[in-house]
Amino acid sequence: MQTTYETVAVVGAGAMGRGIAQIAAQAGSKVRLYDTQSAAVDKALQDIGGQWDRLQEKGRMTPEAVQAGKARLVAAADLSTLSDCQLVVEAIVERLDVKKELFARLESVVGPDAVLATNTSSLSVTAIAAGLKRPQRVAGYHFFNPVPLMKVVEVVAGLKTDPAVCEALAAYAREMGHTPVQAQDTPGFIVNHAGRGYGTEALRIVSEGVADFATIDRILRDQAGFKLGPFELLDLTGLDVSHPVMESIYRQYYDEPRYRPSAIAAQRAAGGVLGRKTAEGFYRYVEGKQQVPVEAAAPKVDEVPPVWVSTRAARRQELYQLLKDLGAKIETGQSPSANALTVVAPLGFDVTTVAVVERLDPARTVGIDMLVEDGATRRRVLATNPATRADMRDAAHALFTRDGKPVSVIRDSAGFVTQRVVAAIVNIASDICQQRICTPQDLETAVTLGLGYPMGPLAMGNRWGPANVLEVLFNMQTVYGDPRYRPSPWLRRRGAIGLSLLQEES
Repeated sequence: MQTTYETVAVVGAGAMGRGIAQIAAQAGSKVRLYDTQSAAVDKALQDIGGQWDRLQEKGRMTPEAVQAGKARLVAAADLSTLSDCQLVVEAIVERLDVKKELFARLESVVGPDAVLATNTSSLSVTAIAAGLKRPQRVAGYHFFNPVPLMKVVEVVAGLKTDPAVCEALAAYAREMGHTPVQAQDTPGFIVNHAGRGYGTEALRIVSEGVADFATIDRILRDQAGFKLGPFELLDLTGLDVSHPVMESIYRQYYDEPRYRPSAIAAQRAAGGVLGRKTAEGFYRYVEGKQQVPVEAAAPKVDEVPPVWVSTRAARRQELYQLLKDLGAKIETGQSPSANALTVVAPLGFDVTTVAVVERLDPARTVGIDMLVEDGATRRRVLATNPATRADMRDAAHALFTRDGKPVSVIRDSAGFVTQRVVAAIVNIASDICQQRICTPQDLETAVTLGLGYPMGPLAMGNRWGPANVLEVLFNMQTVYGDPRYRPSPWLRRRGAIGLSLLQEES
């Protein structure tokens, strides 16, 4: 089996190191696994062998392939035994000083043409290579956990990395069955950088008292199409892992507001409320099973008042048709009657702002999120303002559940939930492209494979309309006065002239 690197070493026998060693051996390389704790190497070899045995039982590996893999994967007793390796992949603790010390030792051991790669997820490749005699052979090789299943790897060029090194690492990733994406050496690279919009914006929504964790998760699963809500995902990852990444990227970008972490996450991490691993996070877990609060039933209403729709509502004709299908009494005058339920559908503004601008009675005004077509969503989302009467809120809730589609009612929020989270994701992704950290296509590939989003963030922006996302951001910035919502030039220019967010400049 011909491979780019015939002899490979992996330093670090933790979850990441053993995963990299496994797929390297499966690709046909002779692999030497080293760790300062020899027992960790023995355990890793045992676990990898057991994994191969299970794959054989399932018919996914032949007995010959399993036997060959076990023969190719061996323990390394000392760093000096790595002298003839063509590639060394480091997968040790995320501390710059420790990594720099290891790379200095490796440079004195391996040959002059050997490639040194770091699996760091948050440290600078340039900083790790600084001080070496040959920094041009050092690159980032960031895999995701669990390595055999997460089929993407970020190939990261440091400031002095030879482009040929990245090309060879990308080719080797393909031989291991993974999809390589090329990134410049910037905080978070692609995936951890692009992922800032989802959890941090959801935490901000909670911090404003808009809705609870379970409601936000339901909305983003059912309305926006995410597989896991942000708080389910944070519980799965563990706040001891995810919160330091939030803080690291924020600080490395010199307190860029788009990446601002949340005091809620900091407090929970400090208190040891980390997620599934501690049986308590944003949800409680009993015998590993998530305990989800029961969603309240829609209120019973004797009679729904006539409904008037704002003349500025997003998807106004679609909203009219929905109300007609639900059997509502629709008013079509220039202004609502004295008893009408007033429905607004803003992009980026909150219900309060719309009521004031359009001179509507806030007590009878309710908002509905119409960013996503009603036919494409499994949930409707309504928002009240501080003055909305309970009877009007309940009437709207009852009306919009008449066909059986669930409804979430939240407190006033510029951009509801889906609009603001989607806009944050799209905006950050756009700025990654603006900074030329990677190509738009590599960004889409990395995020789809690395984060499991329903589509790439730029495709998400195209799906709901760059101009609409731009409007959401402009209006949210007006309401909150927060620079975190300022649109990236990449999004602003493409949205203004009707271009795809995937469009590169010639």
